[in-house]
This record gives sequence, structure tokens and C-alpha cells, in this order.
Amino acid sequence: MVNNAATVGRSGVHDFILLRSTAIILALYTLFIAGFFLTTPDVTFEIWQGLFANTLVKVFTILAALSVMVHAWIGIWQVLSDYVKPAFLRGGLQFVFSVTLVVYFVTALLTVWGV
Repeated sequence: MVNNAATVGRSGVHDFILLRSTAIILALYTLFIAGFFLTTPDVTFEIWQGLFANTLVKVFTILAALSVMVHAWIGIWQVLSDYVKPAFLRGGLQFVFSVTLVVYFVTALLTVWGV
């Protein structure tokens, strides 16, 4: 087993499973939202608000937002570790992207539960 400080204890199998599972969740959420638009002839604010008033839809939306965060986090880490060689620059970019993803997730959480 090779120990590398840059991996922070992660393995390729772990990343593979996370990427595939988050991709499945995102595909299902996309199909759900597309199905809603295809079966709802006139989407008004009241109908949209009614959809998101359902607790299961809120949970599914938060799960999808968390999936986006995890999927993007792994993807950004892989791209930066492959193409950005200076450790300080790579670490700085990872920090900026990580904070941005957390802010996006918190924004989604507050938006969905605020409905």
C-alpha cells in the first residue's frame, strides 16, 4: 500500500463508489424534475411551491445538492492533483473550490428548507 499525504486517506475505490453513487442520485433527481415539468402543463409559483412543500421532495433535493458537492469535490481534487503541480497553488485552489462548494450547499439547504 502506497501512502501519499496528498490523498488524505482516500482510495481510488472509495472515490469510484462515491462518484458512481452520486451520479445515480443526480440522474434520478434529473428524471424526477424533468418528469414534473413534462406532466405539469402550467408551472406557476404556487404549483412549484406546493411541490417543494413536500418533505420528501425537500430531502431528495438536499440529497441531490449534497451529491453535487461530493461529485464536484472529488472531480476538482482529481483535476487539480493531475494538472496543478505546485503544492501551494494546488492547495489554495482546493481551498477556494471547497469553500465555494460548501457555500453552495448551505445556500441550497437554506433555500429548500425556507420554502
